Amino acid sequence: MRAGIFATMVAVLAVAGAHAGSADADLRALYTNEWSWRIAEFADDENETRPVPARLPHVDPKAQDARLAHWQDVLAKLDKIPVAELSEKERVNAEVYRFQLRNLIAEQTFRGYEMPANSDSSFWGEFDYRARRAFRTEQDYRNWIAQIGELPRYFAENIANMRAGLKRGFTPPQVTLQGRGKAIHAVADAKPDATVFFEPFKQMPSAIPAAEQARLKAEALKVIAEKVQPAFVDLARFWDNEYVPHTRTTLAAYALPDGKAYYRQQILEYATVETSPDEIHRIGLAEVAKLRSEMETVMRETGFKGDFAAFLKFLRTDPQFYVTKPQDLLDRAAWVAKEFDGKASLFFGRLPRARFAIRPVPDDVAPFYTSGRGGPGLYLVNTYNLKARPLYSLPALTLHESAPGHAFQMPLAMEDTSLPDFRRQSYISAYGEGWALYSEWLGQEMGIYHTPYERFGMLSYQVWRAARLVVDTGLHAKGWSRDKAIAYFHDNTALPEHEIETEVDRYIAWPGQATSYYLGEMAIRAARARAEKALGPKFNIRAFHDAVLATGSVPLPVLDREVDAFIANGGKGPYPEME
Repeated sequence: MRAGIFATMVAVLAVAGAHAGSADADLRALYTNEWSWRIAEFADDENETRPVPARLPHVDPKAQDARLAHWQDVLAKLDKIPVAELSEKERVNAEVYRFQLRNLIAEQTFRGYEMPANSDSSFWGEFDYRARRAFRTEQDYRNWIAQIGELPRYFAENIANMRAGLKRGFTPPQVTLQGRGKAIHAVADAKPDATVFFEPFKQMPSAIPAAEQARLKAEALKVIAEKVQPAFVDLARFWDNEYVPHTRTTLAAYALPDGKAYYRQQILEYATVETSPDEIHRIGLAEVAKLRSEMETVMRETGFKGDFAAFLKFLRTDPQFYVTKPQDLLDRAAWVAKEFDGKASLFFGRLPRARFAIRPVPDDVAPFYTSGRGGPGLYLVNTYNLKARPLYSLPALTLHESAPGHAFQMPLAMEDTSLPDFRRQSYISAYGEGWALYSEWLGQEMGIYHTPYERFGMLSYQVWRAARLVVDTGLHAKGWSRDKAIAYFHDNTALPEHEIETEVDRYIAWPGQATSYYLGEMAIRAARARAEKALGPKFNIRAFHDAVLATGSVPLPVLDREVDAFIANGGKGPYPEME
């Protein structure tokens, strides 16, 4: 009798295992094939282990319709894979993948490609990154020449898409585009060897013979002069005379075609949660009030005798908080980054192998760019208008953009070969920006902030992101004006006036993205508090951070479940040998 029961159990387990293996294999084949298609389709250039692409993607309506049909077909196939038969690891992969596919489909459905430029980013601006990636072989240089040779066609397709968007009122608000054409004119009017397109040829590998280097340089200069720059001339004419003068004068995402649905989708894409604009606005107001109280406490620690508004004016104007030379700002940022290096092993078990450089934001975009931006291999520091770059905020900025923020988290994910490529090489804003903002907050525990002013700078950055919840929803769902948004930041943060204006224009032009930061940080901090309470003395900060970072980049509901699994496993991290 017992033997019969045992045999039945073995058979059942074998069938279940076979189903799991089959479902897992089907899922892996689906996302692996689609990711390979996606890389080829978009001539992806973000992974520098691959060669420089030899072409640019097609972005015309026919190509866009084909992408929509392809992703809809892939999602239908994903829906047919029985979730209950997946292993735990592949169940997580399926949830992250479904989130990606739904956002890709939504972007096509709303025809987001008809607005390929705003106050923060643009299709022509992407070449600054493409040109500064690693070029290792002679073929990389030949591919680059072929790629930029396609630029007239690529620009023409984007311009046609922008005309279609213009026709239906799907454009960025006009007020956010003022002065953004300078970068286009800068390329159109420059000498070919002074454009970013020639940047790869300024320092070529010694393995390429000198004669061949000379031939490649001459060919590149010819393509830049005869194809690239004429395309920029055409773009400048379109931008100045046809596009910007006829873009919409409204601000809100609600004012766009099907605007309410579009804004809710943007929130879902960036914040990864089904939270209404009204609720996000309420959360923001509550968090700003809480942080304001903390800021006033720190203000009193400095010995300042005036009120809060006077203190903000003092911070924005006193010379002690500003440098006068760009290199001095870069040096201070480097000092903070190295200070973190000395603390890293106390808070993290696994460290990324990749290092990062610190460079100034390029001159042509610096006037409109954020104070800094980071990612794999690079931390950009904005040295434009040094009177708007306070030193008291630099430690928080550096922790966010370099390590342990973006230039730390993203390489860790890319180096983790246990994750499928679509997770290693993708970025979900609520997780990535939430982690980077958590990194700023963690700086207190790591001892990075040495003065009350620097702690106030950190709190000002925290309230800046909390205020984004208020301002983003205010602008896009509640009819706020640009002036009201600027005044809200002016009254509640220590951001300089210049930065407030560039940031507000960024939120106006990029609905929903600003909600991801603080909601993401709140989720990570809540998960940590939950783990600390449940594990008590077993809680290990290194193991917790490793567990969070090992997820790659995931929607917040997935992160919550992964932390619950970490707690259920007794607080053991993914790399026990490093605890």
